[in-house]
Amino acid sequence: MGMVGGGRDAFIGAVHRMAATMDGEAEMVSGAFSSTAEKSKVSGEDLYLNPERVYDSYQEMAEKEAQLPEGERIDFVSVVTPNILHAPVSRVFLEAGFHVVCDKPMSISLEEALELREVVRKSGKVFMLTHNYTGYPMVKEARHLVISGQIGEVLKVVAEYPSDWLLSPIELKEQKQAAWRTDPRQSGVSNCMADIGTHAENLTRYITGLKIDKMCADFGYFIGDRELEDDGNLLVHFQGGAKGIMYASQISAGEANNCNIRVYGAKAGLEWHQEHPNELMIKYPDQSKQIVRRGYDKASEAANRATRLPPGHPEAFIEGFANIYLEAFRAIRDYIEGKFTSNDDYDYPNVDDGVLGMAFIETSVKSANSGEKWTDFPQV
Repeated sequence: MGMVGGGRDAFIGAVHRMAATMDGEAEMVSGAFSSTAEKSKVSGEDLYLNPERVYDSYQEMAEKEAQLPEGERIDFVSVVTPNILHAPVSRVFLEAGFHVVCDKPMSISLEEALELREVVRKSGKVFMLTHNYTGYPMVKEARHLVISGQIGEVLKVVAEYPSDWLLSPIELKEQKQAAWRTDPRQSGVSNCMADIGTHAENLTRYITGLKIDKMCADFGYFIGDRELEDDGNLLVHFQGGAKGIMYASQISAGEANNCNIRVYGAKAGLEWHQEHPNELMIKYPDQSKQIVRRGYDKASEAANRATRLPPGHPEAFIEGFANIYLEAFRAIRDYIEGKFTSNDDYDYPNVDDGVLGMAFIETSVKSANSGEKWTDFPQV
């Protein structure tokens, strides 16, 4: 495993390292951990890496790792930089012959995402996008219940991700994570929807299979003089006739990371909360609610396969990341053994999810800035 970004003071880089190495299938050996050479060096020291494998830039890292003998060079790189570098770094490593794990969103524009999709397809490499909530066992159980027809035709979806971490202008107080996310030069055209709203869309599509047809978006710019939104509210029409509501916020007081989803079918409804991830509620119109708990044999094969601990021992955020890493590792092993055919054959978010994620972000921005009620979703 190699990493670009994720040095000192970074949050998500450490999560990736813990998740990728949790099951003993990956070893951290190389990285370009910062945009400055000195910080990359000290970050490598923090991780006890060979200083010769800690690089000043991601370009140098891709070039020099590619020159190492097979079995010594990295097999894949995790890209955990600010949004503006996701696609450029991924492209460099794919073209150098490496598999890529990329944090979301995949790029800062739909055009850039479409270009990267062509690079991925041409390379034939494994490409995984870390929408980690798809790795939770009870999310997989919800998907199983929808796909198997047990809740009937999906009629309505309500997906939410309220938080309050930007309720004050902490980006002005040297809070690094807030500073780059609220800066369009590093984050792209969106803050809130790109950061957490895209999770609501991806979670909806993963569980239900529904794709957006039209949306009506309303953005809020509540705190200070922010150039990018800190709150977003969407009405959604899905292909096939289902309707939906999506809401993402960074200014909802008292909320931490309350990502949740409710799916209403013709026979039953489903409800899952990320802050209580080991339980899935099934709701019926003519009988009592049922709680499905992670770790019990009555759950689906997909949910049980994503479970490590016995019931009652909570599994959550890092394990969700670890589960999609495990699936990427299965794909990489298949690649080494000559059995890999397509990223579509594995249960992890891939480059197509990245393209649809950017289409979601750009369409929500377009809709919020439009005087029209409904904005068509691009067919990409």
